[in-house]
Amino acid sequence: MRLLISAALTTLAAGSSLASEATIDIDIPQLNVAEYHKPYVAMWVEAAGGGKVTNLAVWYDIKHKDKEGTKWLKDMRQWWRRTGRELTMPVDGLSSPTRAPGTHQIKFDGAGKPLDRLTPGSYQLVIEAAREVGGRELLKIPFEWPPKAPATGAAKGERELGSVSLKLTP
Repeated sequence: MRLLISAALTTLAAGSSLASEATIDIDIPQLNVAEYHKPYVAMWVEAAGGGKVTNLAVWYDIKHKDKEGTKWLKDMRQWWRRTGRELTMPVDGLSSPTRAPGTHQIKFDGAGKPLDRLTPGSYQLVIEAAREVGGRELLKIPFEWPPKAPATGAAKGERELGSVSLKLTP
């Protein structure tokens, strides 16, 4: 009986710490260039000291004939070296089409994948963007998981990415 109550309390406590939510707002700027391509974007969470923890999203050109869009994924060098080359795209729930210029929002429930894999600690959100016939940019936003109080973080790109913000709610 004691074991059952202890297990139930442990499960309840773990569930409440993971009931957090993460919201990412990412601005993709419109560039005035002769040949514009939507950027490929990868987002992942890694431990504060480095090392891949979990992928959040990969936006790439999934409509290319014969999966040709996958050949540009390696231009997101950091993501590719840490985890990208291990994946066979498309990955359900992770990969999706590139996004047009503008502000885009994605939300993650802490109790669901992929944030349910995070143990309490210090992390950083990493966002990398690369464009065909364009540049590459990498931004990092540090955060604590799970959040004990509402928290925000932000970074601003110089060319391939605009403003990026992370909002955490307990």
